[in-house]
Amino acid sequence: MRLHFGAALLPGGWARDVLVELDAGRIAAVRPGESAPSGVERHALAVPGLPNLHSHAFQRAIAGRTERRGPGEDSFWSWRDVMYRSLPVLTPEDVEAIAALAYAEMLESGFTRVGEFHYLHHAPDGRCYDDPAEMASRIAAAAAETGLRLTLLPVLYAHAGFGGLPPLPGQRRFVNDLDGFARLLEGSARAIASLEGAGLGVAPHSLRAVTPEELAAVLSMLPGRPVHIHAAEQVREVEECLAWSGARPVDWLLDHAGPDRRWCLVHATHMLPGEAARLARTGAVAGLCPVTEANLGDGVFDAESWGAAEGAWGVGTDSNVSIAANGELRMLEYSQRLARRGRNLMAPAPGASTGRTLFEAALAGGSRALGEEAPALRPGAPADLVALRPAPGITEDEALDHWIFAAADRGVDTVWCAGRAVVREGRHVARDAIEARNAAAMRRIAGASAG
Repeated sequence: MRLHFGAALLPGGWARDVLVELDAGRIAAVRPGESAPSGVERHALAVPGLPNLHSHAFQRAIAGRTERRGPGEDSFWSWRDVMYRSLPVLTPEDVEAIAALAYAEMLESGFTRVGEFHYLHHAPDGRCYDDPAEMASRIAAAAAETGLRLTLLPVLYAHAGFGGLPPLPGQRRFVNDLDGFARLLEGSARAIASLEGAGLGVAPHSLRAVTPEELAAVLSMLPGRPVHIHAAEQVREVEECLAWSGARPVDWLLDHAGPDRRWCLVHATHMLPGEAARLARTGAVAGLCPVTEANLGDGVFDAESWGAAEGAWGVGTDSNVSIAANGELRMLEYSQRLARRGRNLMAPAPGASTGRTLFEAALAGGSRALGEEAPALRPGAPADLVALRPAPGITEDEALDHWIFAAADRGVDTVWCAGRAVVREGRHVARDAIEARNAAAMRRIAGASAG
């Protein structure tokens, strides 16, 4: 297949009149400065697909359904209680249908890979399915149907709080011991074996959900593969960690767990500048989920300290309350503007495009966090491309600025994953069937909840 772009973001920067040849899911050739041959598919502007480094696909089912004020002070913790109450009615078929629509929406927004932080494992009564990876297999099926590349991150969730507290009833669908988690990993590897370009990592949920001994055991299970963990998301979490250990979560991990370049600390919202400097030196990635962090009232990530330490970061959609690659990048910059009362704060120097800075940082950091080669328009790279619809009369960098800051959640025209067009004219090629199945699942869930 051959594609022609009026402009394309190559590893060395923007180039014009770029002819790209695809073969067997990879880029076979990139030829800047060539006019479009007769009959070739033409688009205005191409960029690599972005990685979404943190998703809980099943939570898309409650998007928009947690926005009623409760009797007390609403926070992450009250939202979590609502989320727990939604779990008993979810079947494996429901989860597959929910994930498929979420993944289609990710592709429509410009994401081409997802890191699925997967912790919904068991039947509603907490018993293990006959296949311990039944739910992981449903996630893999959703990725296969949509064409989204998958890095599956099975989660060990063993306790309700620091110090090994017993799990709560609402957590029964998550909980494993180490032997159960090892079986889950084996099943997860089988579940993704047929998916092109799929990856596997491990995800100890958080320091409140695993003991130090369990964390050490998990870290030994998949040497060299990604390690993702929630850390310093909430003020209460930091306070409870201090009470348990005398250290803040990020400091504790640095002192006891040895994070390195394969690690992603998800959120890291309440990390102090000293912690940021230490963590950045390890090469670990900060996994930022700005839309979810805003929706839950988590707080604002200290991008100034992280940037000063030259820390790597990527973005994720987390609770999937809203799914948009450009929306996550926009929220990140806007949160900094609100906190610091300035503009263009993520751009590194005078004249630098804020949009391009955000895009390239999320591309590099997100790919590192998922343990995968970053998509790039160069020969030999995976053919994961996004064609944007730029506004007329603007430069290439301005096209990225416009997409992130002025195009709402639109602006993507066509998306290719592994060389296959999975989005056309901004719509997933299988959206009608995926949307219908999701609607049927949501009606069944509503009926079961009401009953």
